[in-house]
Amino acid sequence: MSVVPQTDGDATNSNSTESTSDRDASNGSRTVRAIDGGPVLAQVDGVSLMAGAANVIMQLSWPGVGYGVMESKVESGRLFDHPIKRSRTTLAYLAVAAMGTDEEKRLFRRGVNRAHAQVRSTDESPVQYNAFDPELQLWVAACIYRGFEDTHRVLRGEYGPAEREYYYQRGAVFGTTLQVKQEMWPENRDAFEEYWTDAMKKVSIDDAVREHLDIIARAGFAHPVLAKLLGPLNLFITKGFLPQEFRDQMHYTWTSRDQRRFDRMTKVIATVNRRLPSVLREFPYNFLMADLRWRIRTGRALV
Repeated sequence: MSVVPQTDGDATNSNSTESTSDRDASNGSRTVRAIDGGPVLAQVDGVSLMAGAANVIMQLSWPGVGYGVMESKVESGRLFDHPIKRSRTTLAYLAVAAMGTDEEKRLFRRGVNRAHAQVRSTDESPVQYNAFDPELQLWVAACIYRGFEDTHRVLRGEYGPAEREYYYQRGAVFGTTLQVKQEMWPENRDAFEEYWTDAMKKVSIDDAVREHLDIIARAGFAHPVLAKLLGPLNLFITKGFLPQEFRDQMHYTWTSRDQRRFDRMTKVIATVNRRLPSVLREFPYNFLMADLRWRIRTGRALV
């Protein structure tokens, strides 16, 4: 659900800040394995990636993020040119942030930083941006956290108050794995809501970014046959997971009938998902972590 990482490499920035708490905040539910700083997600549900395009729209709704992605000079990280590689890198970032050790985060960050060094606005850019800008990264991290919270509600139900606060605090890793300082993450879940309300004032999707995002929502980056088969469904799911403000920015319509259909569909998906064995339910995140650790052992590029 992230647009942050783009290619492989090396760098020097490092500021992942981890708590040492390992208490089980999920009241008995199976949590993600506590590696260095405790569980980040209550459950690893690979099917939550169905909300991926919606989350990308949310992230790129800030012009600095949108144009940073659209104008990126990192050819190997462009979704439309290298959809498999870019998807693997993006999902690996989510996996390592949520499930990796501090050392794995550090190694992954080195590759991302080299890519981000090339993502800067030019005199011709409609807006100014820099991929190392912690404010832009904080917005991306906030969208990622919000996306996981939303999909958890759809697939598992609402968090209890203490559980919600615990996983909110752990969600800071989606930003601190890169350049976001721990103190930039809003102090608690209520403060996050205030941050979100204020950040929404910067949401603005122009025609160029809207066209780019609509192609993603329609799975237009996939093989033409797959795009034709999956595009309409992916667009419907994307609309369903988008808050109304973002639908309005994308000029998407959404009716009460659409909402009822979406609710029925996600209820079936959630029921099936809960009955899957963990190895299937956690795919592809478990595969991506295994692949990442294999790349580390064999000295291969991580992203």
